[in-house]
Amino acid sequence: MTTIASTLILDTKQVNQKLTRIAHHIYENHYKEKELFFVGITGRGFIIANIIANKLRDISSLQVHCMSLTINKNKPTKEEIELDGELSSIKGKVVVLVDDVLNSGRTLVYAMKFLLEAVPKNIAITTLVDRTHRRFPIHANYAGLTLSTNLKEHVRVELSKGKEAVYLDDREM
Repeated sequence: MTTIASTLILDTKQVNQKLTRIAHHIYENHYKEKELFFVGITGRGFIIANIIANKLRDISSLQVHCMSLTINKNKPTKEEIELDGELSSIKGKVVVLVDDVLNSGRTLVYAMKFLLEAVPKNIAITTLVDRTHRRFPIHANYAGLTLSTNLKEHVRVELSKGKEAVYLDDREM
């Protein structure tokens, strides 16, 4: 019988603080730009991209765009990667690629490969949680929390309005 033990890692207030800090950090590094393009991995990555983009709009005069990138996280080469905007719009621009959790790096590597076809000026990786279990050479430029976990543990991000949280689920056998 499998049971799952959950531990709250970040509550709503802490998630909001982390995302606000990330927005300020992005602004500090890109304040000279006229515009930034946030590309969020469909689902929680896109939600986080929108939250950070809105925070950036509140603290800066940068023109901020948000797009969603659809990729099959389990089999990224089996289905076509889709962007809900024009790929050519990021040519020569700063792109912030966003996902909820950076684990092996596979999803973000394939997403970055797709975005590189447009020849952006720069791509920065942003995640709420960085688990540090890399199988691919990629790192988060901006991470809300770096968390050392074992491979049996799962990081679960919930982003219901007003009930944002991060949990560490341990699958016990």
